[in-house]
Amino acid sequence: MAEKSKVHIFDNPQNVKRALWVLYIFCGISLVLDLFVYRHVDHPWESLPGFYGIYGFAGIVILVLLAKEMRKLVLRKEDYYDD
Repeated sequence: MAEKSKVHIFDNPQNVKRALWVLYIFCGISLVLDLFVYRHVDHPWESLPGFYGIYGFAGIVILVLLAKEMRKLVLRKEDYYDD
């Protein structure tokens, strides 16, 4: 007897598209609201619209690129523990 596998919400590609659209809408709303929020800034570039989003995106991209390079340094052979 074949066991029926559980269907998850993101197994349906339409649900993934909906989730991405919701994310895009929230990002857009956040960017628009950023134009109207007064912030006490320490540096002049912090007052630019969307600064924190751009800063966060750039930081994550740099983090991923550094992690890819660090992987080359710490990667062990498959049979490392068999020696």
